[in-house]
Amino acid sequence: METENVKPVREVVVPGDLLNEGDLKAGNGTYVLDGKIYASLLGVKSIASNYVNVIPLGGRYMPHPGDSVVGVVIDIGPSNWLVEINSPYPAPLHVNEVPWRVEFGDTARFLNLGQVILAKVLMVDETMKVQVTLNESGLRRLEGGHLVDISHSKVPRVIGKGGSMIQMIQNMTDCRIFVGQNGRIWIDGEMPNMLVAEEAIKMIAAEAHTNRLTERVKELLENRKTGLVE
Repeated sequence: METENVKPVREVVVPGDLLNEGDLKAGNGTYVLDGKIYASLLGVKSIASNYVNVIPLGGRYMPHPGDSVVGVVIDIGPSNWLVEINSPYPAPLHVNEVPWRVEFGDTARFLNLGQVILAKVLMVDETMKVQVTLNESGLRRLEGGHLVDISHSKVPRVIGKGGSMIQMIQNMTDCRIFVGQNGRIWIDGEMPNMLVAEEAIKMIAAEAHTNRLTERVKELLENRKTGLVE
């Protein structure tokens, strides 16, 4: 039976909770006062690489350079597209950042309104002006399929250690799945399989702070695959 290398209890903390008194360094979602580390937001306490972090339980996605994101084209200009990336900040995609030769004013022939893309955040400046690109290997238009939105903070749990969780879902549902770090997930396959994959992903998002999650997700997938009703 598959097991996970996780602590039996994942500690949920609130702003002001004491996290550590000095043997670890302050990471994301924390602040230091009088040599002690405290939580600065509501989330799950996490320790990695000698840092204590708080993984937020909610909030909007804030883009960072290098993030892979699943976006939707919401506006078209003569030399760029405006992409919605599940963030407070829309992200322009310039014709110089796509792998096609696009003539001025011919943008709609390549990416139309509602088109879903797998992109990468190229730049975020101090004013939160965001730019995305398709000019890297693996980035592409995503045709068909179905979108699922979850909190961006749950993305690492959906992916799993070394990609183990999302790989299991793909293998057991025969679906292609792309997970954006912005909390938007694209699923493509036969409709019944897509619905099962979506159910598993939403279960992970809802129960990300619990233990034995991989085993319970696997059980769900097996039950759905054999037509059982829980």
